[in-house]
Amino acid sequence: MSAAAPQPAGWHDCRDTFSKTVEALAEADPRIVTVVSDSVGSSKLVNFRKRWPERMVNVGIAEQTVVAVGAGLANGGKIPFVSAAACFLTARAMEQIKADIAYTNVNVKLIGQSSGIAYGELGPTHHSIEDMAWLRLLNNLTLIVPSDPWETEQAIRAAAALDGPVFIRVSRMPVPDLPRSNARFEIGKAETLREGDDLAIIANGVMVHRALAAAEALAAEGIAARVINMSTVNPLDEATILDAAKTGAVVTVEEHSVRGGLGGAVAEVLATHDPVPMRILGFPGFLPTGSADWLLEHFNLNAAGIADAARQLLARK
Repeated sequence: MSAAAPQPAGWHDCRDTFSKTVEALAEADPRIVTVVSDSVGSSKLVNFRKRWPERMVNVGIAEQTVVAVGAGLANGGKIPFVSAAACFLTARAMEQIKADIAYTNVNVKLIGQSSGIAYGELGPTHHSIEDMAWLRLLNNLTLIVPSDPWETEQAIRAAAALDGPVFIRVSRMPVPDLPRSNARFEIGKAETLREGDDLAIIANGVMVHRALAAAEALAAEGIAARVINMSTVNPLDEATILDAAKTGAVVTVEEHSVRGGLGGAVAEVLATHDPVPMRILGFPGFLPTGSADWLLEHFNLNAAGIADAARQLLARK
C-alpha cells in the first residue's frame, strides 16, 4: 500500500479513538479483552498489548479462529473486542459470525477496521463494500457505522454496555469532527444534522461529511436539504426515515455497494410504508485500482455528485 497522504489539520483517524476508548474501558472493567488476527498495529492496539499482554489474544492470520475465540471468551464471562480488517473479518469469517456470534447471541464486539475502500490501491480483495449487506441478514447483530471520532467513542462505549453482539465499522480515512449542537448518541437513533424540507439526504460513516457539504451547496441555490446521520444500520430508525419521506424525496449515500446496504435498508422501509422518489449512491460493484480519495471522486461520492443526484431527484417530484 502506498504511503498515506498527510493528514489535514483537525482531521483524525478513528482507529486512534477506538484504541483509546477500549483502553479507558479496560481500566475500569477487567472483563474487557481484545482478540486480533495479526492486526495489533493496524488496530492501533500496540499500547493495549503493552499495558495488558495477558488480556490480548493474537490468533495470527486466521479470521475464522479470531471470531470463534471471541465467542469462547464471551461464554467465559469476558467482553471481547474482536478487531480485524473489515474485509477479512466479514468475508472469511461470515459462517462463524453467523453461527458462533449471532445465532448463539453472545456478547462479542466485532470491530471491522479500515472499512469500505480505505485500503485503496490494494483493490477489491481488501475493499469491504459488501459487509453491511451480509451482516444485515443477522437480525440480532447490532450494526454501527460511526461518522467521526466523537461518534466512534460513543459507539464503542455503547457497544461495551450492551449485552449482545455488535459490529462496528471503523475507518482509517481521516475525517473532521462533525458540527453538533446537541451531541447525543443512542443505538438505533438517527441524528439530524441539518434541517430541510425539500428533500432528505441520509448517510453514514465518512460520507456524512460529504452529505453536509452537498447540502451547503444546494442551500446556495435555494434548496433546503435535510441531512441525517444514520449511523446505526441495525436496528434501523424507521421513524426518522418515514419523517424524511415527508420531504418527498430521499437520497442515501454510503461507502458501500448500492446493493443491500444503507440504501437497501432505507428502500425497504419506504417501499413498504411510504414510497417516494429515491436515489441510492454508493459503489456499483468491483472497483478499479486507485486510492481511496480517487475512488470516491471517480464514482461521484463527493459533494458535487451528491448535490447533482439531489437535483435530478427533485426534478422527478
